[in-house]
Amino acid sequence: MRRWRPRPPVLCIVLTERNFPDIADSSEVSFSGSPPEGAHVPDTSTGSTARPSRRAVLAATAGLTAALTVPTTARAATPDEHRLRALISRMTLEEKAGQLFVMRVYGHSATAPDQVDIDANLSEIGVRTAAELIAKYRVGGIIYFTWAHNTRDPHQITDLSNGIQRASLDQPRGLPLLVATDQEHGAVCRVGRPATLFPGAMAIGAGGSRSDARTLGRISGTELRAMGINQDYSPDADVNVNPANPVIGVRSFGADPEAVAGMVAAEVKGYQAARVAATAKHFPGHGDTAVDSHYGFPVITHSRELWEKLDAVPFRAAVRAGIDSVMTAHIQFPALDDSGDPATLSHPILTGILRGELGYDGVVITDSLGMEGVRSKYGDDRVPVLALKAGVDQLLNPPSIDVAWHAVLKAVQDGELTEARLDESILRILRLKARLGLFTDPYADRAGVDRAVGIPSHLAAADRIAERTTTLLVNEGGLLPLSRRTEPRVLVVGADPASPSGTTGPPTGVLAAALTELGFTATALSTGTTPSAATITKAVAAAQDADAVVVATYNVTAGSAQRTLVDRLLATGRPVVAVAVRNPYDVAQLPSVKACLAAYCWTDVEVRAAARVIAGRVSPRGRLPVPVQRADDPARVLYPIGHGLSY
Repeated sequence: MRRWRPRPPVLCIVLTERNFPDIADSSEVSFSGSPPEGAHVPDTSTGSTARPSRRAVLAATAGLTAALTVPTTARAATPDEHRLRALISRMTLEEKAGQLFVMRVYGHSATAPDQVDIDANLSEIGVRTAAELIAKYRVGGIIYFTWAHNTRDPHQITDLSNGIQRASLDQPRGLPLLVATDQEHGAVCRVGRPATLFPGAMAIGAGGSRSDARTLGRISGTELRAMGINQDYSPDADVNVNPANPVIGVRSFGADPEAVAGMVAAEVKGYQAARVAATAKHFPGHGDTAVDSHYGFPVITHSRELWEKLDAVPFRAAVRAGIDSVMTAHIQFPALDDSGDPATLSHPILTGILRGELGYDGVVITDSLGMEGVRSKYGDDRVPVLALKAGVDQLLNPPSIDVAWHAVLKAVQDGELTEARLDESILRILRLKARLGLFTDPYADRAGVDRAVGIPSHLAAADRIAERTTTLLVNEGGLLPLSRRTEPRVLVVGADPASPSGTTGPPTGVLAAALTELGFTATALSTGTTPSAATITKAVAAAQDADAVVVATYNVTAGSAQRTLVDRLLATGRPVVAVAVRNPYDVAQLPSVKACLAAYCWTDVEVRAAARVIAGRVSPRGRLPVPVQRADDPARVLYPIGHGLSY
């Protein structure tokens, strides 16, 4: 039985390329079966068959049946402003306030989540389901998280997306929703296997190919759109110049602003060619901080001149590339605004610089309003109002939507905000929805998932790209590649952090399995990020029966037990290969190691590529996109940007 889809009248309205958020949780995704919730599934409340609404959004408003149509090609055209404004004029104040929010919600289904998710929704949001959230607050968007149980498997995600759209379109004057997630790839991903997972930004920066960045965006965007996700909070446009940065790091393309700018622009074009709104984040630049804005309030001490030369460059490139949205940073930047307010609440930064100087007139969205960086100075009732006054359009994931929503209403009723100010942001949001084709085709096709998500050509592309990113930093005496004839038995030890993106993991197991497939006899022994003395002794004993040892390292510091592990393994006389599975800076803490690779993340695609380099199946081609300073003298560079060896 074919699924019914709305077919509204078509107008030849062309949409211009123009102008899209984040929460850096690295929860593991595990896919399992779940009851579908899409078309032709009984509605648990009525027992009838649920079907998509026959409204194509603007058809739900009198006199606007054929208001907007976006061609199904990649990007389309400036929608009819008069019709959009007419739509806004018919909205109630409550509907307008809701349209400004993008909110989390627990559950795999819009109407029938598991009881644990119902309980979480009642506790945090005061509703039972996504459908109830939409009906109560008329939110303009939903954000998916792994920990909210939104992303079990591709078909379930598609059904959830369709259920969310249907719940919104069935409301009076119903509008389609922006369905968003953080699919940066690498360390931050919400949709895991069997979707295609690519190397993260710093790995792509090491590969140096803008074509690869664009391919990543196009393929990832195609798969997200097939699952009904139409907004991705990627790419990260921060220039990571601080090795101690706890929140950006490998999420950045690198430390060279021009190189980062090229990658950002390429990835933006890839996503938006797939009809997924891209997001440049975190404006005005989060790359030089030692404080995580999830838990503190970072201060960036760059001068205005340095900001222009460093942080601003990728954002200017994103604007030129037609970025759909820009996400704000919860950071204090005194050279740009000396008020002490975070950038998210700064009129000089968002309206004065982003809109005025950079000429950006697209959607501006906050980073999560639940983060400490934006809550340290003002209460949760003031933050959304101040963000709107600063120039924000979308308010992402407030701790309490009830508090935030009522605060916006009260600000309008009290005259602090005008309704016209809300209309200005809503118009930008509706323009974006129109350009994405959501007014005419808001639903995803379940059959399309099988044609797009995790297909062999996409997986092969990810593997090829990963092979071009692995960076060989040290190779004394030609230790690499290892030989199956002289070093057939390989012990793989080291850190096994939780998988960041629903890959199989753990990295030691993935490395061992990949090396075994390549002809070695490899065994894995997880020693963790802080191995005990007993664990180190066990690893050293196991090394006696191996011909070579591969050690996966993860954020090694001067006093790290990982460093002790490597030194003890080197003392056995066995060849030791270190693979930095997160930050490439680990090599500075391992001065005695004879071979060291940077993989830039511990996802399967990057770890498998490192194994192929170790085995000599491919030559290392990556080049450092960040400098590595000496451990004993951080003022001196050990390996500069561009360093990388080959065979």
